[in-house]
Amino acid sequence: MLTKRIIPCLDIKNGRTVKGVNFVDLRDAGDPVELAKQYAELGADELVFLDISATLEGRATTLDMVLHVAEQVNIPFTVGGGISSIEDVDALLQCGADKVSINSSALKRPELVNDLSSKFGSQCVVVAIDAKQIDGQWKVHLAGGSIPTDIDLFEWAKDVEERGAGEILFTSMNHDGTKNGFANEALAKLSDLLNIPIIASGGAGNVQHFIDTFKEGKSDAALAASVFHFGEIPIPDLKKELKDNNIEVRL
Repeated sequence: MLTKRIIPCLDIKNGRTVKGVNFVDLRDAGDPVELAKQYAELGADELVFLDISATLEGRATTLDMVLHVAEQVNIPFTVGGGISSIEDVDALLQCGADKVSINSSALKRPELVNDLSSKFGSQCVVVAIDAKQIDGQWKVHLAGGSIPTDIDLFEWAKDVEERGAGEILFTSMNHDGTKNGFANEALAKLSDLLNIPIIASGGAGNVQHFIDTFKEGKSDAALAASVFHFGEIPIPDLKKELKDNNIEVRL
């Protein structure tokens, strides 16, 4: 049985780590390089490093920051934000990133998923999907969740899997920042539909939420930011609790 992964997410804006509630009201949660280093030492399985200003402001993720993170951490990390070409990905991987996460750029040009998986391999292509449940329908949103589309979450996830995505990072905008638990019903449906790993994102507030997303949501990994950044859930304690609940984790 594959171990379940715990993934702190470092949302970056202007070179600092921030975490808001429902994508607004950002508050500073520290220096990304220091945080990354700390998480690696605490037993995080991976890190996700998202420049949340990049897509909106149309600028590429800071390669310099990626270099510094790569120097400090020995666990895999994913970088996203403003990635729209083979050249962008090549530069990030050269700087030490293990995977890249694409979101709006894939929606605008789905062939990008094919291009990246052909060139670099599915294992380093994560497709991030921000979706919101509106009148019972999960609709995908663009540009950091600020632009709604008519695209169905489940159809889009299946499409990118067929195009060569190696992993899906699904953020529920209804749950993000609320600390009321993950979108387990939608996550379980994604898990049943797809053959690639699903990372749950949006809604972590306590240890039970992680247990629930692995058991009920069938998630392969769980991602969170503020509960880790502000020390509300220490990762070693979380992993011990998961282990005690018969969830396989790397201790």
